[in-house]
Amino acid sequence: MNRPSAPARRRFIAASFVDAVGNGIYVPLTMLFVHHLTGQSLTAIGTGLTVAGLGALAAMPAVGVLIDRHGGKRVYTGALALRAVAFALYPFATTYPAFLAVALAVAVAMWASAPGQQSLIGDMADGAERDRLLAWNRSLRNGGMGFGALAAAAMLALGSGGYLAAALALAGAFATAALLVVRIPLRATNTRRPVQADGGYRTVLADRRYRRLTFANFLIGFGYTAQAIAMPVFLTRDADLPDAMAGIVFAVNTALVAGLGVPVARLMARIRRGRGAALGTAVFALSFAAFAFLPALDGTTAVIAVLAVAVVYTAGELIHSAPAESLAVHSAPDHLRGRYLSTYQLSWSLCRTLAPMLLGLLLDAGTWQLWTALAAAVLIGGAILLHTDRSPARPATQREPVPATA
Repeated sequence: MNRPSAPARRRFIAASFVDAVGNGIYVPLTMLFVHHLTGQSLTAIGTGLTVAGLGALAAMPAVGVLIDRHGGKRVYTGALALRAVAFALYPFATTYPAFLAVALAVAVAMWASAPGQQSLIGDMADGAERDRLLAWNRSLRNGGMGFGALAAAAMLALGSGGYLAAALALAGAFATAALLVVRIPLRATNTRRPVQADGGYRTVLADRRYRRLTFANFLIGFGYTAQAIAMPVFLTRDADLPDAMAGIVFAVNTALVAGLGVPVARLMARIRRGRGAALGTAVFALSFAAFAFLPALDGTTAVIAVLAVAVVYTAGELIHSAPAESLAVHSAPDHLRGRYLSTYQLSWSLCRTLAPMLLGLLLDAGTWQLWTALAAAVLIGGAILLHTDRSPARPATQREPVPATA
């Protein structure tokens, strides 16, 4: 079994945490951050960020090719370094073309980080050790996001200078993470790449089992995006709860995922990955059904009910995320891991691109329509995962690279 050395593990964990802290600073402040640094209007910023997101979507296939040719470590390092440079340049992006260029660099680097990081984990370890690293990464991602959000709040207390401080902090955080990743030692056998990967994206698209897995993730992804997009509006408008409840629910979710991510992942490792992920979607659907009944409650009862349902929602996330991510990484053949994981990342990216529009339409349609649609999406995704779990494994000829001829 391939096991990472203790220094490699420590440096990866440190880099993952610092990376997550940077995301925690940037994500909650995105619109305000860009507005104060560039002086652009909110409408122009929203349009520019959408264009940048679409550009990042178009770049994902190239990211997969780069990972397969140069390895996840180099691509992940490059993505972190690119974000460091981009955030350092944000205070100087006062013209609209400059803002678009910086926003595109941030978006491409942000979405390239996930497959690069997962591919690095695949190069560092395999089997149960790989699952443990994935579990640590998920927990650190949530803990770092929460810590970064607190840091962002402290920076905002500084007034207008806080946004410049945030830009410098982001540049420093991602530069530090890049330096940590550079120093992760890999065995020579894990850094060699075939001269020419057999099949390329044709092999990925022909892999029926992985196509199902990716489509299931696209559907289930709406359950994850609902927390940031639909839940705050629902809790304040439909359930008539204080604005602070959305932040409390987010804090509860972040704390539980950060604290219980590794233990739950160990428990889920005893179950077949597809079945475990499908079980998580059933718990997700149960929480969505409970959310639909919250507007009928009021006062203290409503607050207690929201917190209880938030715990159920988080349980669904914990149960689903560990086996689902492991299934995606383990199902990708080594010589095409970059292309496979970039395709899988596209399902997340496309979901996050469409979610604001689709969830907004469902919020306007009514309370039960939103939660019914979300429950149906995750349950269909869970059913696909169950079917994928029963599908035969890929033939060995697709998992191994074809030796290059002289």
